[in-house]
Amino acid sequence: MKQVVATVISNKKVMPGAHLVWLDSPGIATEAQPGQFVMVRCGEETVLPRPFSIHQSDGGKLALLFQIVGRGTTWLSRRGNGDGIDIFGPLGNGFSIHPDSQNLLLVAGGIGIAPLHFLAEDALNSGHSVKLLYGTVNEDRYQVAPGIDVVAVTENGSVGEEGMVTDLIADYIEWADQVFACGPVPMYRAMAQIPELEGKPVQISLEVTMGCGRGVCYGCTLKTKQGLKLCCQDGPVFELNEILWDELDY
Repeated sequence: MKQVVATVISNKKVMPGAHLVWLDSPGIATEAQPGQFVMVRCGEETVLPRPFSIHQSDGGKLALLFQIVGRGTTWLSRRGNGDGIDIFGPLGNGFSIHPDSQNLLLVAGGIGIAPLHFLAEDALNSGHSVKLLYGTVNEDRYQVAPGIDVVAVTENGSVGEEGMVTDLIADYIEWADQVFACGPVPMYRAMAQIPELEGKPVQISLEVTMGCGRGVCYGCTLKTKQGLKLCCQDGPVFELNEILWDELDY
């Protein structure tokens, strides 16, 4: 884990209310693994740093894809080329592809595409077969890199299938050796109720509020079947059936 001042290379609005920021940060980018995150100090707008999933890593550069939801993300969305940003990472335990897995099913809900894009590119480069189920409310969606096999679903039917992304999971279970997901907690609760996922290895990335990112403040404590765990240290990636969903307050 390194604490550095990363330089903004580019900052673009990629869909309504969402930005993609590329940072020059060799020390962090070269160590980053899919599913890990960084903590960003968002100027004087916030007291505590904010966690951001690592969206892409390319040589000495890393990308953050995020939705503007408050003061911290608003501040970050306004940074210009050449600006310096205090970040530290990479943090947390990322996704883990089993040695005998070949076919990987990725399930993204909304801005949950952020860490899964990194996983998809890494897995494809390693020779795995990847299929991405990408669900959004409407046609506003991030344009993923060419080569990623995407099955689109929207709640209003404007793009691809109509419905929730969880509605399509059962159609691909037999094909998949492993399932990876990132999205809102209601999506995970719905996945936990899908009979076809029982017995299937499913890893999910939890996006929760964090105070420090280092396991000091205990602000991201979760109740699991193995007892209390910290999202920042033990996660953010967990097995789907490991979390006690009825006792999750986020």
